[in-house]
Amino acid sequence: MIHELNVLGTKLEPCCYQPVTGYFRDGFCRTMSEDTGTHVICAVVTLDFLEYTKQQGNDLSTPIPHWNFPGLQPGDKWCLCISRWLQANKAGKAPPVVLESSQKRALEYTDLEILLEHRYENKNS
Repeated sequence: MIHELNVLGTKLEPCCYQPVTGYFRDGFCRTMSEDTGTHVICAVVTLDFLEYTKQQGNDLSTPIPHWNFPGLQPGDKWCLCISRWLQANKAGKAPPVVLESSQKRALEYTDLEILLEHRYENKNS
């Protein structure tokens, strides 16, 4: 059972199980000291972001079968490194953030107001 908090100060919700995401590959965006990328942002990836991160050397759209990684498509949820999300934000390419599924540790790197500006609003709920 996960007892972590999200950036809103409430219980951390899972980000995605299809494809399974997170540093621990348990569906949650949470981290530990060995996670040099600090995978704490649950984002809904966009085509702009996928193209941007590929240009930066991290191709998230190409499948890697031996890692059971199907490759991401626009609309998929994925745990991102806080540094890449901030870099993409500065470039105007940041994907929307699922605040309920983004670990509170993200606030060590950015302000809640910035994340709120990029809050993902689920149109189906």
